[in-house]
Amino acid sequence: MRNLFIFLSLLTSLFSFSQKTEKLPLRKYKIAVLSDSLKETSGLTILKDKLYTFNDSGNTNEIFEIDKNSGKILKKIQTNFPNKDWEAITTDGEHLYIGDFGNNAGKRKDLAVYKVESSEKNSKIQFSYSEQKDFSPVYLNHNFDAESMIFLDGKIHIFTKEWASKDISDYILSIDEFENQTIKKIETFHLGFVATDASYFDGKLYVVGYTKKARVYLMIFVKNSEGLFFNQPAKKYKLGSAFTVGQVEGIAVNKDGIYISNESFAKFIFNAKQSLYFIPFEKLK
Repeated sequence: MRNLFIFLSLLTSLFSFSQKTEKLPLRKYKIAVLSDSLKETSGLTILKDKLYTFNDSGNTNEIFEIDKNSGKILKKIQTNFPNKDWEAITTDGEHLYIGDFGNNAGKRKDLAVYKVESSEKNSKIQFSYSEQKDFSPVYLNHNFDAESMIFLDGKIHIFTKEWASKDISDYILSIDEFENQTIKKIETFHLGFVATDASYFDGKLYVVGYTKKARVYLMIFVKNSEGLFFNQPAKKYKLGSAFTVGQVEGIAVNKDGIYISNESFAKFIFNAKQSLYFIPFEKLK
């Protein structure tokens, strides 16, 4: 089984190297600048046709419902979970889940996913990566960070943000076990950039991220009959530069198209505001 996994990993890496990249200028699809309350927006999801986001570490433990057309904050949902480093949000169609698993230094032993059930009842699912044995801090130079997750077939898929390898790996988390779970990698793919969010819709996985040179990308993978995403070629789009479109941190997909959000990004003479974008499906080649 291990040899098969290695073979599939090498095969998918070959697919990624031969991938043709299409241009899709994200700046053309800007809907709005988001409120200053969302300068560090770090993920998106859609639940019952409503769009939700949040801020990452150092901010409040609130979830924000925002208008899909204007980006305006419509509602704030208070939670009783600490925001150590919230980085992802997804839904099972009834409840929201928050990924508190940002891990830039690679040293965290308190990784968790929070299930938001009601103002009175919430659940915490703790986990660790089976491959991680060393928790010495190695800031932005390891493979055990994550900013992406989806809910699929009754389980949560957590996708890594691999600073060292620039790969993305898929881990499965059970939502029924609340003691610390040791999750195992089921597949991997060489992105060539770090993944900052993912969304699943209609048999496809949508992943966004960026490179050290601030190039922003979108990749679209198709799920196969075995429930895997990374064993066949994917579509890859260059969305632009973080200097002009911001640091992409969120993606949510529904029948209408693709919503993408970025947190504010300031460097040198550039100052990209936190923004919301929408790409209709017909704009994808």
